[in-house]
Amino acid sequence: MNGSTPAAGGLPSEREALVLVSAAHASRDEAALRGALLEAAATAGPEPVEEVLLQAYLFLGFPAAIWAFGIWRSLAPGRRRAEHDDHDRLSPDANDLASTWERAGEGVCARVYSTNYEKLRRNVQALHPELDRWMILEGYGKVLSRPTIDLPTRELCIVASLAVTGWEPQLHSHLRGALNAGAEPAEAEAALEAGLRYAPTEEWRGRARTLWQQVLRRHVR
Repeated sequence: MNGSTPAAGGLPSEREALVLVSAAHASRDEAALRGALLEAAATAGPEPVEEVLLQAYLFLGFPAAIWAFGIWRSLAPGRRRAEHDDHDRLSPDANDLASTWERAGEGVCARVYSTNYEKLRRNVQALHPELDRWMILEGYGKVLSRPTIDLPTRELCIVASLAVTGWEPQLHSHLRGALNAGAEPAEAEAALEAGLRYAPTEEWRGRARTLWQQVLRRHVR
């Protein structure tokens, strides 16, 4: 799924709908999530909606993903994904599949982090080698390299989620990552503001906006 006609808020309508799902999901506001899911299903379609809900487990956890899918199924009770999609049929052998995900993950992560990719890998490896492996294999490979929605859209949705939850270093990384992946600055700012609607404090809103200005200044140099 690529962007469509830009909306007044700086995001193409399909991206905007998915970003609003991500923000509402992170907020744990059931009424807001129900409304966002219905709008996104009509605007972007059901498969992109499910991709956004699936990727959220990386940033919000499995409990939040299961909760959101329960709401989604109540809104679209007849919709069921195939037991395995094409992404999971890339190789019949588990070891080959893991290698495929790892290669894909390295490519996606390098695109998101650009010149900071090697530094990121060193820093995460220093925390724990398995964290680094899981980040590449599970996060960027198995999840974020999936088809259906493009990487800029995925990164914008991540920005919206992190703007709600307040993980500042990760928000900084994914604001930059959205730009590195090809999102326009106006789109990244709109995704940030979509999440900040649900931010817990005004103090965090101010810090997040200052962070964005720092990212933007470095990006335009």
